[in-house]
Amino acid sequence: MAIAVDACAAQHQGDRKEQQDRVAILPHARARGVALAVVADGMGGHTGGALAAEQVVHTAKTNLDQFATAEESSQRMLENSMREAHTMIKASRFMNEKDPHSTAVMLLLQPGRVTWGHCGDSRLYHFRGKQLVGRTIDHSYVEHLLAAGKITPEQALNHPNRNVLLASLGGQDDPKITLAEVTEPAAGDAFVLCSDGLWAYFDDEELGTLVADNSARQACEILIDKARQRAKGGGDNLSLAIIKLNEALPKKPTPPAGFVPRLPS
Repeated sequence: MAIAVDACAAQHQGDRKEQQDRVAILPHARARGVALAVVADGMGGHTGGALAAEQVVHTAKTNLDQFATAEESSQRMLENSMREAHTMIKASRFMNEKDPHSTAVMLLLQPGRVTWGHCGDSRLYHFRGKQLVGRTIDHSYVEHLLAAGKITPEQALNHPNRNVLLASLGGQDDPKITLAEVTEPAAGDAFVLCSDGLWAYFDDEELGTLVADNSARQACEILIDKARQRAKGGGDNLSLAIIKLNEALPKKPTPPAGFVPRLPS
C-alpha cells in the first residue's frame, strides 16, 4: 500500500511576552521521503530560552543533512542531535550570562520506519485512527509521582509542581533521552509533537479524534484555537507538528500524446 504524508507545523505565542518555542519540519537534503520534525520549548529568561530552542533546531538540521540513511542508526542520529544541542546550549552560558535550557522532541520519518526521541516534557503522541497507540512519558516530577503511584492522573493535571522538569537540554546534568520507533507504519497512523503549552488542554481521546477527523493543517488550527480559548488569557507559548500517514490515491492514467477525447454528440 502506498503511503502519502500530510504534515503541518504551527505555533502561537500565547499570552507570554516572547515566543521561546521553536518548531520545524525539515526535509532531508538528498534522501527522498526522509524528513525530521522538531519541537523545542526554551526556558531561561528573556531571549535565553529562545536561543536554546533555536540551537536545538539548528543542530537537528545539521545532523539531518549529514545523515546517511542506508548506513547510520536513526536512533543514534536523534540522540546525537540532542546531546550536541545540550553541549552547545551549556557553552552559550559563558557568552551571554544567561541560564538557557530547552526541552526537545524529534521524529525522523523514513520509508518503512518512524523513529522518535525526547528530553523533558515536550511530547509525542502516536495514534492509529482515533486510538492512542502510545505517547512519550515526560521527564518531569509529576510523571515521577504518577509512576510511583503517589498521585492520580486527575491530581497530576493541577499539581503545583507540574512544571518541574527532571531533565532538559542545557542543564548541569547529562540529559535523559528516551528513544523509540515503529518499523511498520501504516496508513491511518498519525504523530503529534507538541509543547506543554498545547497538550495541557487536551486528553488523549479528544486529541486523537481531532487529528483523525481533519487534515494536518486543519487539526493544527483547531487545536491552537481550542487551547487559546481554554487558557483564558493565561496561556503559555504553544507549538505542534502533526504528521499523518494516509493511503495514497491511485494516480489517474495519463492519456497518450495527441489524444483528443471524443465528446458525446
